[in-house]
Amino acid sequence: MKQRTEKISGIFLCAVIAVPAWFLGNAIPIIGSPVLGILFGMLLAFWKRPVVFSAGISFTGKKVLQYSIILLGFGMNLYQVAAAGSKTLLFMLFTLSATFITAYLLGKLLKVERNTNILIGVGTAICGGSAIAAASPVIGAKDEETASSISTIFLFNVIAAFLFPFLGHLMGMSDTHFGLWSGTAINDTSSVVAAGYTFSNAAGDLAVIVKLTRTLMILPVTLVLAFITTRRHSEEERAQGWSMKKIFPWFVLGFLAASVAATFLPLPAALLSGLTKAGKFCIVMAMAAIGLNTNLFRLIKNGWRPILLGFGCWVVLSAVSLAVQYTLLA
Repeated sequence: MKQRTEKISGIFLCAVIAVPAWFLGNAIPIIGSPVLGILFGMLLAFWKRPVVFSAGISFTGKKVLQYSIILLGFGMNLYQVAAAGSKTLLFMLFTLSATFITAYLLGKLLKVERNTNILIGVGTAICGGSAIAAASPVIGAKDEETASSISTIFLFNVIAAFLFPFLGHLMGMSDTHFGLWSGTAINDTSSVVAAGYTFSNAAGDLAVIVKLTRTLMILPVTLVLAFITTRRHSEEERAQGWSMKKIFPWFVLGFLAASVAATFLPLPAALLSGLTKAGKFCIVMAMAAIGLNTNLFRLIKNGWRPILLGFGCWVVLSAVSLAVQYTLLA
């Protein structure tokens, strides 16, 4: 009981920071609430806060983050994903492989820290902030590594939302081609929606479905990361209590269960919408917590390498998506 009481103040602080970030992010969707949550948190990190907030902030940045992923599962309709599956399966194979290979090679060349490298690769390949949120606890990423990755992904989301519709019209793309392209090559859902519906309603509808299909890739990728992370630890560490069970992403199974429930159970649409929004708000709270534990000056000092890595991954992802469309699916 005492431990729970000690966490309340920190959780409440993160919720207070999340509220303005939530409303501003909804008013300016191209930026998004999670990014604003991190930004507000980083600004408040300069405040020498009382120790009483620490436990709740840590809990929000880790556990609440995991709960948010589970709640996001209620926004998944597996029928829609299955309908788009035949069109997007090939995309997933090529775009994910190309992005992860690029992240690995370019990250080594730029000497980007391992966890940041993984998070930028996962965020670019799958679904931006949600994928980073799912992968961070699995690989044991530090708050600054998560903040750096989220910030990098955000930068290219904003650029893509403005640039993609222009390039789509310039290349004379059809609604189907642009929907597939934007759904596979833009990271965050808000930017996918912005770019897709700017091009056309039909392109926007397809882009969102393709994006949902990408989101499901959180499941296998986090499981693979958990396995790799366990293998990396020595026998001595495993003897001291490190195990696959300790880092297994159980919350991802919760995400899958929520998706199944949303698809096959007769749950009211209002309830599903409410649970999904609750999950998104929890992500903003978690991002605020991560921001509160992030050194802004250190982040800026080391920021150019992750940005170059993010740019390289994004360019390769976009190019491979186009190449697959105009060659294998032509």
